[in-house]
Amino acid sequence: MYYIFIFLTTLVAFLHIYFMILEMFLWTKPKGLKTFGLNKEFAEQSKVLAANQGLYNGFLAVGLLWGVVSTYYHVIPFFLTCIIIAGIYGAYSTKKISLFYVQSIPAILALISFIIYTFF
Repeated sequence: MYYIFIFLTTLVAFLHIYFMILEMFLWTKPKGLKTFGLNKEFAEQSKVLAANQGLYNGFLAVGLLWGVVSTYYHVIPFFLTCIIIAGIYGAYSTKKISLFYVQSIPAILALISFIIYTFF
């Protein structure tokens, strides 16, 4: 179970690095416009907000990687829970359930694997 926990946690971290890149650097580029279903005008108007959001995704990723690399496993549930809540809120507020599947489900699986690894 240890390897599954480490794999899933690392996967969630790399997903959030990808989200960070999309939001901070590709928001107004064709890849960002297509990924988020935006038009160029809205993307230009909201790029500062998107960059800020991307920065937070980067912090979440770094927190997870820090927990894995340093073996401070006790910090990982905090970051996973933040990601789960953000995914739930994002899906609710945008009415796009895909946000829940892409963001929260991997974090939920990682958190479950952490619980099983830690307590069983």
